[in-house]
Amino acid sequence: MSGGHVETTSTIRDPDCAPRPGRAIRELPAAERPRERLAMRGVGGLSSAELIGLLWGSGSRGRSALDLAEDALARHEGLTGLARASDLELEALPGVGAAKAAQLTAAFELGRRLLADWPAGRWTIRSPRDVADRLMLQMGRLEREELRVVLLNTKNVVLRVATVYQGNVSSSLVRVGELFRDAVRLNASGLILVHNHPSGDPTPSPDDLHLTAEALAAGRLLDIDLLDHLVIGHDSFASLRDRGVSFDRPARRAG
Repeated sequence: MSGGHVETTSTIRDPDCAPRPGRAIRELPAAERPRERLAMRGVGGLSSAELIGLLWGSGSRGRSALDLAEDALARHEGLTGLARASDLELEALPGVGAAKAAQLTAAFELGRRLLADWPAGRWTIRSPRDVADRLMLQMGRLEREELRVVLLNTKNVVLRVATVYQGNVSSSLVRVGELFRDAVRLNASGLILVHNHPSGDPTPSPDDLHLTAEALAAGRLLDIDLLDHLVIGHDSFASLRDRGVSFDRPARRAG
């Protein structure tokens, strides 16, 4: 070969992201077909490409669903990259189109919601990480800002997570009373504000600090503690409490 470039037909393939020559699934040996492997080995025995192929069910233009899935994973460098892709990016994948993109988007969203709800039952907040671990997958990739309140009882057990605002989360636009509406109705003793930055950078803005100050003042009037304000980025978060903002009530003067 010229230029010192040597091609080889023997490569080590990552089963979740490397494409292979196209063959219809029915042409594969029975032991290699996703449905048969599912029956024999269970869902844990399938690769990500095989699971996506099962979800899509059929291929396109002479390529099997498994081929399309392997190509999609390769183009987005694995399952994590594919889960972060936009609807338009998924639709643009060869052989995928709008219907298969919608199926994949729905599957990823179900996974995010399941993770956010797990473990079922009582959800106790002991640190900002306890909140971020539940909500980052849901909120980290939203295309616009969303503000949620996590309502807590006296033992810091979560009563409800409510979305109170969508759009530009600015202290000049958000009505502070809306942040405490459900807290008053449910007799919550405390709450945590959580909102996302679509840019992916969780660094708190001046507006974030201003909104926090207004919410702290309102909470003290209502006798409902604001415990923290979290800003969610793509893969990280910022806790204003951890960054030095005081959420403690001022000490009362004697006499």
